Amino acid sequence: MRAGEAMEAGLRECCRAVRIGKILIQRDEETALAKLFYAKLPDDIKERYCLLLDPMLATGGSAIKAIEVLLSHGVPESRIIFLNLVASPEGLEAMFQAYPGVKIITAWVDEGLNEQKYIVPGLGDFGDR
Repeated sequence: MRAGEAMEAGLRECCRAVRIGKILIQRDEETALAKLFYAKLPDDIKERYCLLLDPMLATGGSAIKAIEVLLSHGVPESRIIFLNLVASPEGLEAMFQAYPGVKIITAWVDEGLNEQKYIVPGLGDFGDR
């Protein structure tokens, strides 16, 4: 996912042989809905465990859309691990409801979302960094 590239260097440091795929999803600022722009994944992805990297989990829409992409490429839900830095309770609940078999690892759960569906206090729009 777009902002997940910020976490990619750390992944490569500890897992040098990892194969990287790219999924570009952005949230429409007016509707807060996720839109898929691009996906390029390894040919053998359905045989692998997938680490889905996204620093911010706000509504869960982008992460859920990315999981849909992985599932459509044959990846079992049980082989998807979502790695995250800051999450909202609302985003976590949406993920648990949509895909209970996906493992979620987050460093921090913030207070919640504001009216614009941004995490508060949050870190701003991480994808713009």
